[in-house]
Amino acid sequence: MKLQGIYPPITTPFQYDGSLYKAKVVHNVEKWNKTTLSGYVVTGSTGESVMLTPDEKFQMFEWVAEAADSSKLLVAGTGVESVRETVWLTNRAAEMGYKLAMVRTPHYYKNLLNRDEAQVLYYRSVADQTKIPLMIYNWPQTTGVDISPEAVAAISEHPNVIAIKESSGNLEKVMTLLRVVKPGFQVLVGSAPTLWPSFTVGAVGAVLAFANAAPYACITIYEAHRQRETEAAQDWQGRIARAAALVTTKYGVPGLKYAMDLNGYYGGPPRLPLTTITPAAKLEIEAAFAEIKG
Repeated sequence: MKLQGIYPPITTPFQYDGSLYKAKVVHNVEKWNKTTLSGYVVTGSTGESVMLTPDEKFQMFEWVAEAADSSKLLVAGTGVESVRETVWLTNRAAEMGYKLAMVRTPHYYKNLLNRDEAQVLYYRSVADQTKIPLMIYNWPQTTGVDISPEAVAAISEHPNVIAIKESSGNLEKVMTLLRVVKPGFQVLVGSAPTLWPSFTVGAVGAVLAFANAAPYACITIYEAHRQRETEAAQDWQGRIARAAALVTTKYGVPGLKYAMDLNGYYGGPPRLPLTTITPAAKLEIEAAFAEIKG
C-alpha cells in the first residue's frame, strides 16, 4: 500500500445543536473529490474524535465511504486507550471498506505509557488482531507522549504496521525515523509549516489538518517537490506559513473550521467544550487566507 500524497484528516461537521450533519459531510467530501488528494482520514484528532461516541464514529465512516470517490484511500482514525477497543473500532471500519487505520499513541497513564516497551506492546497487540494495516500516529504536543525512533523501529518489523504519521514538526526526528525503520516502512508527516522540508528529507506523504481548508496549496507543494521544482515548493511553503500556523497551533480546530467556511467548505461549530473563535481571531484568519483559496 503506497501512501504518497496529501490526506486531510477531515473535520466532523456538526449542526448547531451538536448533532452530526450528514448533508455537510457529503458536501465537503464531494468538493474534495474534485482534487487530487490521495484519500481521507476520518475521525482523527482534527475530526474531534475524542468528542465522538463509537456510534458517531461508525456513522462518519459510513457517510464518508458512501460519498468518497473510488480513487481515494479511506483511512479510519481508531486509536483509543485500550487495545481491545482499538481492535474493535478498526475491524468495524474494515467492514465498511476502510483500508488503513491511523492509531494514535495511548497516553492517559503517562507514567506507565511513556516508555518504549509499553508502546511496542500496544501496537503489536493491536496489529496482531486487526483486519487492515495500521499507521502509528504520534502527536506529542497534545498527548504528552513522544514515541521514540527506537520503539517505531521495533514496531515497524510487524507486517501489519506499515507507516507512521509524525506530527511533532521535528525534522531531525523524521530523518532519524527514516534511518532506523525497516525498508519499505513509510514516514508521513502532520505539520503543514514544515511540509516541504519534510518531503526533502524523505517523507512520502502528509496527513494535514490545513488541507481541509486549502487542499490545492498542499497538493501544489507536494507536486512541486515531485517535479523537483524547488523554487515553486519554497514559494508555496512561504505563502501558507502564517495561515497554517493560525489554524493549527494557534486556534486549532475552531480556527480551521472557520477557514473552511471562508473557502467554500462547511466547517461549522466545534463540539463543546470547544467554542467558536472570537471576532478578532476571525479577522486574523481572513487576512491570512485572503490569497489562499479552497
